[in-house]
Amino acid sequence: MAPPRLNISIIILRRYPLLQNIVANGLIFGGTYAVLAAGFALVFGVARILNMAHTAFYMVAAYIIYAFISMLGMGSMLVSVLAIIIAVILATVCYILFIDRVKQHDLTVMVITIAIGMLFQEIILLIFKGDYHGVEPFIKGYLDFGKVRITYQHIFIILSSLIALGLIWVLLAKTTMGIAIRAISQDRVAANLMGINVSRVILITVGVSAAFAAFAGAVVAPNLTIYPQMWMPPLITILAAVVLGGLGSLKGAIIGAFLLGLVESAVVFLVPLGGYLREAVALVTMLIVLLVRSEGLFGIAFEEEKL
Repeated sequence: MAPPRLNISIIILRRYPLLQNIVANGLIFGGTYAVLAAGFALVFGVARILNMAHTAFYMVAAYIIYAFISMLGMGSMLVSVLAIIIAVILATVCYILFIDRVKQHDLTVMVITIAIGMLFQEIILLIFKGDYHGVEPFIKGYLDFGKVRITYQHIFIILSSLIALGLIWVLLAKTTMGIAIRAISQDRVAANLMGINVSRVILITVGVSAAFAAFAGAVVAPNLTIYPQMWMPPLITILAAVVLGGLGSLKGAIIGAFLLGLVESAVVFLVPLGGYLREAVALVTMLIVLLVRSEGLFGIAFEEEKL
């Protein structure tokens, strides 16, 4: 038997269809943003890299799925795995060629990663032109919940996002690589003195981060309009989520992402032309929280910042 509070929540959701839509779409937006933000926060925490090309690999995965399913007729699961592998390879190659040698210079890294994202955009524009594309749902059908119809594809997105976040937790909490990642994020010099190969762990972390970005792109591809500039809107949102949660806090980035997902969903359903305000709402929400708590929801207030 469900706890009383859960029963009350279910009754409220069934009585108010608009609230159902807001919650369902908030979980879809928030789950996708959370996977992207977790990957972004992971590589920032370990390598101190603001990877502005992070969502470019999300875009690359979506286009690979479109190309192989819609144009070549391949199976969705196989293509999704292939898209993630290609994105990881591209991310690690870009890191080795362009970022590794200048990673000590934050501004240079930021400019280079923006250039990498734009380069992928232009390559895709050259190959696929500027047309809008779509992918058939991986799982067809729907489920009626009260007066709201939720597709199985949407349920798949929510569950997949939760599984991906669970995998991040397992990686960091239960594996030797996770211990090395956490050690480097806390003190790189001490980790190096303890015999951890810092350069190798950073490279692996970059690959893991790209894998989660590509995973998000693969899962939500049937729910998206695929176009060459599609990497920019989620980049703005995950930057807002990471800052909102607190730079350096993986938990904060995930909670911030879900919070922004719910806020965006509410704006889309409650505000006229709300779909055009989604990115603006993310930024405004971030600014409001930072005005109240400058280090974000779960960030650490360092003493030197209080001077």
